Amino acid sequence: MLLPFFLRSLEAAMIFTFAGLGELVNQRSGVLNVGIEGMMLFGATVGFIVAQSSGSYVAGFLAGAAVGLLLGLLHAFFSITLRVDQVVSGMGIWIFGFGVTTYLGAPHAGPLGMERLQTLFGISPFVYVAVALTLVTWFVLQRTSLGLALRAAGETPAVAEVSGINVTRLRYLATAFGGLMGGFAGALYALYYNPVWNYNFIMGWGFISLALVFFSMWNPVVLFGGAVLFGLLWQLSLNPELLAVGVLSRYLWRTTPFIATMLILVVISTGWFRRRWGAARPQALGQPYIKE
Repeated sequence: MLLPFFLRSLEAAMIFTFAGLGELVNQRSGVLNVGIEGMMLFGATVGFIVAQSSGSYVAGFLAGAAVGLLLGLLHAFFSITLRVDQVVSGMGIWIFGFGVTTYLGAPHAGPLGMERLQTLFGISPFVYVAVALTLVTWFVLQRTSLGLALRAAGETPAVAEVSGINVTRLRYLATAFGGLMGGFAGALYALYYNPVWNYNFIMGWGFISLALVFFSMWNPVVLFGGAVLFGLLWQLSLNPELLAVGVLSRYLWRTTPFIATMLILVVISTGWFRRRWGAARPQALGQPYIKE
């Protein structure tokens, strides 16, 4: 009983990982995207519709990733080119996604109706991809010139520009990557983890992924560990009888991941945390760059 529970937790963790890594790269470049929930909603809905209509999982995943990429570029245009407040731009994308996906997906409500993708040694193949992508992201950020340039763009963009780094281009690339990963994570949720379309079925997973970036102190490996923790919490909220039979209502257990998210956000907002770990936060995060 515990093994299926753990494997299902890993499947939840991989979605948090993909979405979180995209947001982490965003933030490392200095761009904050709080609209990741909307991007996941779009990726899930478009991916679900395309896969159901075409009968192809590949087409569904590509469509979900593509719509996420487009939304990432839209967020980049607003926040980098037009220098709109990044929080406002992200919230706009979330609200837009919340409304439009409800309209688009309503005719497709219900199960996907396709044979479930096969596992590899009992584990979803996407879990292996999530682990590999975590290690690749860490290596690129910490051991390559591209990673150094990306971090410089998020720390001191003016100095990076003087050093020959095109900050605008790098931030566009990072934000587009973040959107692509958010869309893909949404498609993964709708096509693999819970292949039944319903109104607002992402249920806050984008906001949890956003919180994981802060929880990780912008470290991909720590983010993966946090994703596994939240995957376990999510599955526990669905199956509390595994650990505590008859203790509290099932509906109260459902709030566990979100309570944990709020507690993390409270902790990282304290003066102690900022003094102890503040150096990990990109200094120019959320600040528009104006080339002089």
